[in-house]
Amino acid sequence: MTASSPTTVLVSGAGGFIGGHLVRRLLEQGASVRAVDQKPIAEWHQSFPDDSEQIVGDLRLLGDCERALAGGFDEVYNLAADMGGMGFIETNKAACMLSVLISTHMLMAARQVGVGRFFYSSSACVYAEDKQDTPEVAPLAEDDAYPAMAEDGYGWEKLFSERMCRHYLEDYGVETRVARYHNVYGPYGAFDGGREKAPAAICRKVSEAVRSGKHSIEIWGDGKQTRSFMYVDDCLDGTLMIARGPRVEPINLGSSELVRIDGLVSIVESIAGVELARNYDTEAPQGVRGRNSDNTMIAARYGWEPSTPLASGLRRTYQWIDAELAAR
Repeated sequence: MTASSPTTVLVSGAGGFIGGHLVRRLLEQGASVRAVDQKPIAEWHQSFPDDSEQIVGDLRLLGDCERALAGGFDEVYNLAADMGGMGFIETNKAACMLSVLISTHMLMAARQVGVGRFFYSSSACVYAEDKQDTPEVAPLAEDDAYPAMAEDGYGWEKLFSERMCRHYLEDYGVETRVARYHNVYGPYGAFDGGREKAPAAICRKVSEAVRSGKHSIEIWGDGKQTRSFMYVDDCLDGTLMIARGPRVEPINLGSSELVRIDGLVSIVESIAGVELARNYDTEAPQGVRGRNSDNTMIAARYGWEPSTPLASGLRRTYQWIDAELAAR
């Protein structure tokens, strides 16, 4: 890709956390970008009005998908979905499943205009729940999505849409690529309001505890549940690599650095220079007991794995959230 002959790219969900970072990265690479989101542009996490075309549209509607994709594109990154952290996912299952309209209509419109590549962002929530019922979880390999027992609501929509991408490639020749994101975090995303994920929520809670002088923190669950978290820059690197690479089955895109939620809190406490009393809310939404990414396939196919240590990514995230709270 060169500045004189830029790739034409559409990013749906461009007003979201990962979408905003992806638009920025593509612009840095010299791409001509059309950014689309349902939210008013003033509510986008990142906005680039001088460098990209920005459209507000409801991609659950086929007509809006056709309008967004008018003219055709070399690459399409379909990140749009109604989703958030565990608190949102567990209490909005129908809304999460309605994102199937976005996934389906985007594929239909992409076929009509003949896009070059179509990337779909799936999720580790597609994995069978009975393989995630202990904190000492075995890393989840791609085959562990079947026999299907996905997370209710959001996970089932993602798994269905993966199959749609596969069949649009096999039946219609649409060059689809699918990656299963594992818990992406970083700055320029939601950190309050109910849609934030665990790293952002914990960074916010620690910062608020420091500012208030009430040196305590509420933790959802017993703190023993485990996860792996991938910094957003690594997510972008992997996304572009997979989208532009050879066809593979849905592939994990996540860190293999497993941590307990209590350990996540400890890292953020260390960054902030505090030690907080911990109050555990075991009735709050907390998801599966353990989840980690098996990166055997991505290492074998691409010789690649995320490189940002959790502590480094959390430091950048905490500093941004702390500054945002200070600005308020």
